[in-house]
Amino acid sequence: METLKELPNFKGPKGPVVLVIMDGVGIGKYAEGDYVKCALKPNLDWLKTHAVYTELKAHGRAVGMPSDEDMGNSEIGHNAIGCGRVFEQGAALVSNAIASGAMFKGTGWREIADGVLKNKSTLHFIGLFSDGNVHSHIDHLEAMLRQAKAEGIKRVCVHVLLDGRDVPPTSALDYVDRFETFLQQLNADGTVDFRIASGGGRMGVTMDRYEADWRIVCRGWKAHVCGEARTFASTRDAIETFRKEKPGILDQDLPPFVIEQNGQPIGKIVDGDGVIFFNFRGDRAIEITRAFEDEIFNKFVRGPRPNVLFAGMMQYDGDLKLPKRYLVAPPGIERTMSEYLVYSRIHQLAISETQKFGHVTYFFNGNRSGKFNEKLEDYVEIPSDRLPFEQRPWMKAAEITDAILDAIAGGKYQFIRVNYPNGDMVGHTGVFPAVKIAVETVDLCLGRLMQAVAAAAGSMVISADHGNSDDMYEHDKKTGATVNNAVTGQPKPKTSHSLNPVPCYIWDPAGTAKVRLAAGAAPTAKGPALGISSLAATCIKLLGFAPPTDYDPAIVDVG
Repeated sequence: METLKELPNFKGPKGPVVLVIMDGVGIGKYAEGDYVKCALKPNLDWLKTHAVYTELKAHGRAVGMPSDEDMGNSEIGHNAIGCGRVFEQGAALVSNAIASGAMFKGTGWREIADGVLKNKSTLHFIGLFSDGNVHSHIDHLEAMLRQAKAEGIKRVCVHVLLDGRDVPPTSALDYVDRFETFLQQLNADGTVDFRIASGGGRMGVTMDRYEADWRIVCRGWKAHVCGEARTFASTRDAIETFRKEKPGILDQDLPPFVIEQNGQPIGKIVDGDGVIFFNFRGDRAIEITRAFEDEIFNKFVRGPRPNVLFAGMMQYDGDLKLPKRYLVAPPGIERTMSEYLVYSRIHQLAISETQKFGHVTYFFNGNRSGKFNEKLEDYVEIPSDRLPFEQRPWMKAAEITDAILDAIAGGKYQFIRVNYPNGDMVGHTGVFPAVKIAVETVDLCLGRLMQAVAAAAGSMVISADHGNSDDMYEHDKKTGATVNNAVTGQPKPKTSHSLNPVPCYIWDPAGTAKVRLAAGAAPTAKGPALGISSLAATCIKLLGFAPPTDYDPAIVDVG
């Protein structure tokens, strides 16, 4: 690993370079439902006029997704920002492995399938149940079920985590009905018994991340493994019952449920079974993986751990080797910006609250746990509140900002990176007034940072990993008109990420860097010319170094 070469005409600023990732803050296509545009944001408005400004691509092929119809997300967004290049990501890797047949020849699948066949046991699939293509895709699940039947596996139980976050917020039955028809077709010849066995909404069941709330994983464990939750005759029955009991509930918040027959849960996980967690994205997969694999475990009362063969769709943490068995190898991301800066003796600070802490550390560093250098890197996690984000849309932005102001004043760090989660986490709730407050909160905190950076003669790079708050209403795909709820007459909320570009502001208040937009960095009539992967080279230049030659081009020239 080589050190970065210093630029001949600029040695870096006196103060730190601060990279601010405004999670979920994009540039809306429609005025209606754009809660970034309608928010009061004097600091961002000022920066658009007084700083170097451009727009960046943050979805589709620009971040390693299979097509430009695919949303970006925080995981791959931070991968791209942190490594300065675009790697083919989980969704594409899995789809390709299925299409080529390589997945079913690999050791992960073979060990699971052969073990289930030998034991004459049940194969279980647990994962996010939609085609959002952010954490998983239902097509991947269906392909594995077809293969399981073709290989002679007789019994399969599927444990569905309902989405409503990367897809329309109350679309669960669309996926359930489609899947039940698919299962009927597989079961029609009487040779197999494939069923849905349990489930629940993703935000309350199984898919916790960064150890924010292990109770979420506990609910999933009890439902999927132990068969302990409210029981129903079918998944449709569970969803319809929950909706009647709590009108307006979103799919992501549905309680855990278990499907029973003759008074007994149909899909408990027992010794000898096989289990595949079919999410390809790692952040919300690690904790349930640990529940299955950790020999010593104290996060909740697990009870007797069934002796099963467990695999993840991918290896979610290469350093911790979680899980030990997986179906598709993750992208091999190396030579990230953080590693280059460490070799160049740059002191770094990474900070966010729990909900996005792993994004500015693990994902930013190319899906790597831990630091490159304990002496040169500090990570600060501000604990997130354990309550619905719409109830406190300011989240921990003020506390994050306080910590950064102290860090700037201390003078230790040359590079600081921060994620403000508000625009994304609150955007996912679909509660419009809260989303507006979330965006305004981030702007308020930016104003505080700007004063400190200016006083320290530093520089700022402000952008986002993807859009969300900029696209909060459902729109007709052909006309662009807002789609309203037939009963209330109000706009239908859109809780998924957007396909919109994201803003980028580069501000050098002291003027020493002589920052100017690089040739080819301005948007064209077709849209942004560069993607968020160009943020790495941009930060490296602002620190006074020449970016690696294979990094995507910097947004600005300096000196």
